[in-house]
Amino acid sequence: MRRAGLVALALVLAGCGNSGGTDSGTDGEVTGEITVLTQRTDIVDTVFAEYKKAFEAKYPGTTVKFEAITDYEGEVRIRMNTQDYGDVLPIPNSVTADQLATFFEPLGSVDELKDRYRFVRTEQTFEDKVYGVAITGNAQGFVYNKTVWQAAGATVPPKTPDEFLAGLQAIKDRTEAIPLYTNYKDKWPLGQWENLRGGVTGDPDAVIKLGEDTAPWAAGKEHYVFDSLLFDAVQRGLVEPDPSTTNWEQSKVLLGTGKVATMMLGSWSIVQMQQAAPNKTDIGYMPFPAQTGGAFHTVVSGDYKNGINVNSKNKATAKAWIDWFATESGYAVDQGGISPVISDQLPDTLADLTAAGTRFIELNPAPKGKEGLADKIGNEAEIALFDGDYRQKIVDAARGASKQSKDELFNDLNTRWAEAQSSLK
Repeated sequence: MRRAGLVALALVLAGCGNSGGTDSGTDGEVTGEITVLTQRTDIVDTVFAEYKKAFEAKYPGTTVKFEAITDYEGEVRIRMNTQDYGDVLPIPNSVTADQLATFFEPLGSVDELKDRYRFVRTEQTFEDKVYGVAITGNAQGFVYNKTVWQAAGATVPPKTPDEFLAGLQAIKDRTEAIPLYTNYKDKWPLGQWENLRGGVTGDPDAVIKLGEDTAPWAAGKEHYVFDSLLFDAVQRGLVEPDPSTTNWEQSKVLLGTGKVATMMLGSWSIVQMQQAAPNKTDIGYMPFPAQTGGAFHTVVSGDYKNGINVNSKNKATAKAWIDWFATESGYAVDQGGISPVISDQLPDTLADLTAAGTRFIELNPAPKGKEGLADKIGNEAEIALFDGDYRQKIVDAARGASKQSKDELFNDLNTRWAEAQSSLK
């Protein structure tokens, strides 16, 4: 799914450019063939096949073809060196805000879309233009096996990282389950930890402040808090014995059957874990163990955003697909996610967060000229915030595979971050 480093993407993209194409615009006739790229290799021949039938029935004369890609981030970034990257595609996570116009067609202004769709104020948006509509939305936290946690004596969500680690230790001591599964080998799951920013402090301006911070891994800062939790769990032996042998698809079954207790993943994972479990009521979801003002917080944000290849020769049909997928396919709800349509209700899969009194927040948009600044700094510093690469190094250091202590590792991250930040001014 999501692999390879942001720096590599940045270099690839720097060598690209929009060479145009036959641009009929998004307001043309909805007809003809489009190719839709997807990362959902598991349901492309089943669920997506039904989507194709429904869309083509609504728009006679159209044909939808899918290309499902396992190494989505890695392969698509290479294809973006050319014009051949489909008509509609989930915008790769590593595309920074200022690169959007080079590769994607604007779908409208923020003002035109903000009352219809969630997440368009802050995500895949640049200079008031929206380039993508979320396929679904997520809250952030830990998916877990309730039976295992209860067997370890934990019946309420931990409120601090220390309480969380104590819970993991109890699981190790009292059950046969692996307390926390990192999915190290597949790497992209480690990037999920980045979505916790804002949820630790409950601050909607967290990402704006991250772009202004010269030392995000200093004690007390959000990145220090959640990356320390990962480091400490690994160092205490509360994760899988050999992270280099993890398997994403198998991990769903392991958690569903109680052989794994916990994973850090967006709420999109709940349905997939339930489907892998003999009893879906065993699957729960807890907020990150930190409270502000006496309450948990979770950031609600969009998953991948469907965008239109700027080189597409059938932008009208591509635009119709994006709107239909968001409003009529039912994908977000069926996958247990948050609908991108503002008028739709929150899904039942978030009931555990609601029961814990969790406050749902959306991040505020960055000031003009600072859109995507934190991600740009990360790319420049060769710290792949969403990729999982640098968190593999955290795991390596914590398990003794490298010679760095936590302080040395975090100091190095702070130094590289500050230097990159300074170079971009």
